[in-house]
Amino acid sequence: MAANSHDPAAPGAHAHAAAHHDAAAPVLQLTGISKRFAGIVALNKVALSVGAGEVMALIGENGAGKSTLVKTLTGIYQPDEGSILLAGLPVTFANAQDAMAAGITAVHQESVMFDELTVAENIYVGRQPVKGGRIDWGCIEREAEQLFARLEVALPVRAKVKDLSVAQRHFVEIARALSQQARVVILDEPTAALSQREIGELYRIVRQLRAAGTAIIFITHKFDEIFAVADRYTVLRDGQYVAAGSIADVTEAELVALMVGRAVHEAYPKAEVTPGPVLLEVQNFCHPTEFDGVSFELRQGEIMGFYGLVGAGRSEVMQALFGLSPLARGTVTLNGAPVRIGCAADAIRHGIAYVPEDRQHQGAHLTMPILHNITLAILDRIGFFLRGRRAQENAIARHYGEQLELKASHLCQHVAELSGGNQQKVVLGKWLATNPKVIILDEPTKGIDIGSKAAVHRFIGQLVSQGLAVILVSSELPEVLGLADRIVVMHQGRVQREFARAEATPENIVAAASGSATAVQEAA
Repeated sequence: MAANSHDPAAPGAHAHAAAHHDAAAPVLQLTGISKRFAGIVALNKVALSVGAGEVMALIGENGAGKSTLVKTLTGIYQPDEGSILLAGLPVTFANAQDAMAAGITAVHQESVMFDELTVAENIYVGRQPVKGGRIDWGCIEREAEQLFARLEVALPVRAKVKDLSVAQRHFVEIARALSQQARVVILDEPTAALSQREIGELYRIVRQLRAAGTAIIFITHKFDEIFAVADRYTVLRDGQYVAAGSIADVTEAELVALMVGRAVHEAYPKAEVTPGPVLLEVQNFCHPTEFDGVSFELRQGEIMGFYGLVGAGRSEVMQALFGLSPLARGTVTLNGAPVRIGCAADAIRHGIAYVPEDRQHQGAHLTMPILHNITLAILDRIGFFLRGRRAQENAIARHYGEQLELKASHLCQHVAELSGGNQQKVVLGKWLATNPKVIILDEPTKGIDIGSKAAVHRFIGQLVSQGLAVILVSSELPEVLGLADRIVVMHQGRVQREFARAEATPENIVAAASGSATAVQEAA
């Protein structure tokens, strides 16, 4: 490791970080920050600093304390110990409004805005300029347009936020931060749901904010993003500060070792399994608008990967297979017998489970305990009011919690209180409790850290070794290449090519996903 890797105030070494930043005091500096919840230590003497015109990557596994630290910085939580210095002066925030007034704002992965209000109204909500005793709507719209001009983003300020894409909602939040003259902008997993083009646009805006002297804390699980935009890094593990330093002086392998406390040699453990007979056959799946002529076979004990670019139709096919959306035509055969799937209950009865991409809105009930989430899909089996139901629930939830290495204080903890990776494990546990024959995993490791990913990957290997058939839908090419026995590549709603594991390479997978003429000719 580099000599400065354990210095929480180590300066950035990238060429684009101006030299005067090294000598200047940090815009934001945290020392000895601790936070406890009902005796559980969430943060323990955490240190962090970020300077003007600097991008500091805050790195750590889910459960490392990143979210708690962000909430402490933005006034949602107050630290039990430690100090926050802003421009060298100690500050305390009683609430989020205090933090915003001091110039600290956060752009979250799940943006919080008023969907029925316009872009301009969302930027200035709660602080609208007044003229003649009335809100000056013309001024609001003019200033909003100036903010987007400054960001070089074309966005109609009268559009309602509910009609915007995820990327556009992020841009609105960044514009709101600019309107408040924010000195520190926290970007919390900002690219999780963005296309590659939108990610490039966000990178440009981050660099623009940095050039203007804004201090940026960038939180992401994606190492390519860390090395693309960050000047420095700070690593948290189990609620504690581990290391900090210059991105120029560290490698990805070193960051992984700091995050997990050990070297991760095999990110994609592949169990050697000989697939059995055909278990599931999908023929000529067609949807009026999303996909057409999709056919494939899945064998017992096999992992079939589905890959494609945004809009390829992968998730839509899986939702139709699980009975969540209607088909124009198509047939499903399970164990050699045709089955009709008109709704999710039909799919579950036939032994098909679906872990959706959006775990927070579609996969779990966040305000319910872990215990009830895991047993939710099998209530008919354990009974609604039968004596002994709680003991059964506890046993089932504990079984899958242990198998999936779930990190929680107790089984009655609400899912909303868990990290993203542990929320995903609860969703996996819920569907595994149905004892499925086929499990569809739609982006199962999206937005979770490398340690949680490794646990999910190991568990997928265990599932197929027990004879379960897995459909893995993933946008992460290394994940598909590392785990799948066969890979179906979709492009614009159609199956472009199918690859055996031995012939699948990054180059030919990407070529097929982009609709390459060469890939089509080879498939023919």
